[in-house]
Amino acid sequence: MNPAPGERVVALVVSHDGARWLPSVIGGIQAQRVPPAAVHAVDTGSKDASADLLEQAFGHVVRAPSSTTFPEAVDLGLAEIADADWVWLIHDDANPAPDALGELLAAADANPDADVLGPKLREWPSLRRLLEVGVTISATGRRETGLERAEYDQGQHDEIRTVLAVNTAGMLVRRSVLEELGGLDRQLAVFGNDIDFGWRAAAAGHRTIVVPSAVVFHVEAAHRGVRRTPLTGRHTHYQERRAALYTLLANASTRSLPWQVVRLGFGTLLRVLGFLLVRAVGQALDELAALVSLYGSPRQVLAARRERRQRRPAQAHDVRPLLAPRWLPYRHGLDAVSDLVTALTLQAQDVAERRRAAAAAAEPDHPVTPRRRTTVEDEDAPAVDTGVVARFLTNPVALGVAVFVLLVLFGAREAIGPVSGGGLSAAPDQARDLWRLQTESWHALGQGTAIPAPAYVLPLAILSTVLGGSVTAAISSILLFAVPVALWGAWRFLRVVGHLSDAAGAPRWLLAVAATTYALVPVVSGAWGDGRLGIVVVTAVLPWLGHAALGFADPEGDRRWRAAWRTGLLLALVAAFTPVAWFFAAALGVAMIGVGFTIAPALMRDRSVWGPPSAAIVSVPVLLAPWWLPAVRYGAGRSLLLDSGRLPDPALDFGDLLGGRLPGDLGAPWWLGVALAVMAVLALVPSRSRIPVLVVWIVALVAAVTSAALGAVSLTLPVGEARPGLGFFLVVLRGAFVVAAFLAIHGLATRARRTGTTIRKLVPVTLTALAAVVPVFGLAWFVLEGPGELTDDRDTGIPTYMVQDAERGAAHGILVIRGSVEDGMTYAVRRGDGVTIGEDEILAATKPDPDFDATVQALTSRPRAAVVARLAEQGIQYIVLPSPADGVVAAGLDASGGLDQASAEDRSTRAWQVSRPVDEHALDGDASWVRVVLLAVQGLAIVVVLVLSAPSTGIKRQEADS
Repeated sequence: MNPAPGERVVALVVSHDGARWLPSVIGGIQAQRVPPAAVHAVDTGSKDASADLLEQAFGHVVRAPSSTTFPEAVDLGLAEIADADWVWLIHDDANPAPDALGELLAAADANPDADVLGPKLREWPSLRRLLEVGVTISATGRRETGLERAEYDQGQHDEIRTVLAVNTAGMLVRRSVLEELGGLDRQLAVFGNDIDFGWRAAAAGHRTIVVPSAVVFHVEAAHRGVRRTPLTGRHTHYQERRAALYTLLANASTRSLPWQVVRLGFGTLLRVLGFLLVRAVGQALDELAALVSLYGSPRQVLAARRERRQRRPAQAHDVRPLLAPRWLPYRHGLDAVSDLVTALTLQAQDVAERRRAAAAAAEPDHPVTPRRRTTVEDEDAPAVDTGVVARFLTNPVALGVAVFVLLVLFGAREAIGPVSGGGLSAAPDQARDLWRLQTESWHALGQGTAIPAPAYVLPLAILSTVLGGSVTAAISSILLFAVPVALWGAWRFLRVVGHLSDAAGAPRWLLAVAATTYALVPVVSGAWGDGRLGIVVVTAVLPWLGHAALGFADPEGDRRWRAAWRTGLLLALVAAFTPVAWFFAAALGVAMIGVGFTIAPALMRDRSVWGPPSAAIVSVPVLLAPWWLPAVRYGAGRSLLLDSGRLPDPALDFGDLLGGRLPGDLGAPWWLGVALAVMAVLALVPSRSRIPVLVVWIVALVAAVTSAALGAVSLTLPVGEARPGLGFFLVVLRGAFVVAAFLAIHGLATRARRTGTTIRKLVPVTLTALAAVVPVFGLAWFVLEGPGELTDDRDTGIPTYMVQDAERGAAHGILVIRGSVEDGMTYAVRRGDGVTIGEDEILAATKPDPDFDATVQALTSRPRAAVVARLAEQGIQYIVLPSPADGVVAAGLDASGGLDQASAEDRSTRAWQVSRPVDEHALDGDASWVRVVLLAVQGLAIVVVLVLSAPSTGIKRQEADS
């Protein structure tokens, strides 16, 4: 007589701290309409009542230590089973429906060639959402179920079909097949062993089917992080990803293995980037750690491949039809990008709606109605009306701003192409020259130096790379678009300030006048015409920095922390061009935090109140560590107080700062700056806006006092005396004056709107019209008069063939000696294509080489053959005395042995070539591992700050598949 179906089956339950689910699971097993012949249980060191519950239900439990993996627990259970055709694996968080086993056995009878059968998995406790109806794996290691997110079970997947694998939660497997394949892989402690087992079974010729009529409800406690064990730890994603990579490499064909190794490496980097974009830093680190862990232990993979070859039959079956399609990872990548864009769009809409609601709250008679944005009115809304062109053409503010931008671009036309002059050195040929300057620890400049590259070289190198590798294009872009970017940032900053002053916000015509006044600071001050790139960049970035810092007042702690990282990143960018900005910000931040603890100690006890501004300030030295630390180490700490650009810095006094002009004739008429200062003083008169104006004036006074203190300091540099760079304070004072005048006029406009009298309404309009004189005349001066003469002033007095030789290598230097014996002589060494942007600051901070000084002195006084030989050893190939050449020195060099007269383009210029071959390694220096560490720390810090400052998208576990 044939045995009952259940008599062929032994159920094997594996548990670990599952007491919260086991009563239901035990009830589900006992309620089976086709019960198994026996139930065996294995408990792996549960700290709750799991083992006792199983023992009460089934009589006997194998108690194993907590270090026992799931495959090891299955092996322990198999050792207890005396006789069975089928083994039914049950998790302690997987509750089978009453007919689950019966449906599986019925499918086994109907499909006698099926050796592994799996149920349909539904989510527990929702009971309706589908989890798995069979499973496979993509070429990038993604677990593929073929289901949509949160898909409900409506019978749409109820066909029995062949699959690569089924989940071990409810898997029914022939015991002979389980033993033939060596059980589950013990390297896969918790995750991934089902796919690996199914892959090995398919390769050995065994068929796996899914039986949707059999239903098991699964919590997925380990996957969802509901339960943590010593085997899963806190980094569940790391364990899952490592298991996926291991499965792919252990089971891939020998022919595809090299390609798989390379693809998984690059794919992991893309996934890391994807997770960083959605601020899932932990998952990004888990991805990278999983790759490093597996690739760092190749013996595990090689041992697994050997074991599979030994067990695989001579005629292995092709499993490729059971794997996920090749195009599926790319579709997932597009879905991830689409989800990210959608999340960001929805967030922008939410921000815009919240601002409109806040504005309407102050005007109860004006209900909030949904509206789309125009070009200028609301930059936060992502949509554009079909009639946007018509609305733009009928909006005077929009037209005025557009005309302003076009005229500014026209006035800045001379910045197109190679430019240098004043404080701006010539640009190198390619972005790789800047990257080399940034990364190397020893520079072949002068006679070689370890002074670090200035901090602004990194952002300039990044911008050059983005623009196709052209540094000239990067410099031109900064000079061309600094004013429009400053205008945009000032508009955003002043609009928020206007809402803080009055919920209804400021009139757009007032925003336009104030923003354009500030945006013209770099050109009317003369910084643009003098090539002072630091002041130009700071003017463009400062309003964005202020806008980010306003986030410290946000009521939500998460937003305050995001504001901290944005502020820190922008402050680091400002400090890279004008280092004194960080010292000012640090002093201001400490003072404000101290005042906060004095006035509201209870509020300041909240770490999310004082922590964000502190984090913003502390992050800057970390972000700029490859510059600050080596500068102090190599005796160039004084350069941390200088602005970017050639020396000498403009010697600004208090009058220059107050008037907003650099010394010289490159700035706009002085009365424009004075007019703005007068308006800022008059802004103290209106009582309604006096308090916020006083706050702005406090910031201005702190900047003025700090600049006065720094202005009294004299810095002794190798090239002579210098003063600290005060360009940052000029921009801060100009910005403070603009904000003060803006607040005063806005206060008057608010009062006029609420009182409603015609005379009161005319006052702010009249004041705004008077204030518009400053930007109108400033723009007219910039367009008509021109800001300066930024041309390519690269030295052309050296013969072309010498320059070409110098570009062959750093050791082919050109010694240029100027002056006369009577008046004194100076020298400079040209290497490569000459001193370019970034290199001038390095040379200015480098102490002279005493040995080389002695060699040059001997050359100009008693030029003997031994002296010339030392020149060759020190990497000098040519000597040039530019016009007018000193006759005494020239005669001595003519008579010196070891020098050959060389031709020069100018007859009054004399030149000689060193006849002895130069030492090609004369300028070589040792690489420093400290530099490598600092660059690595900086790169990691930039990535972390960018991720932490990004907006939350709401995507928590969204896969970033390649």
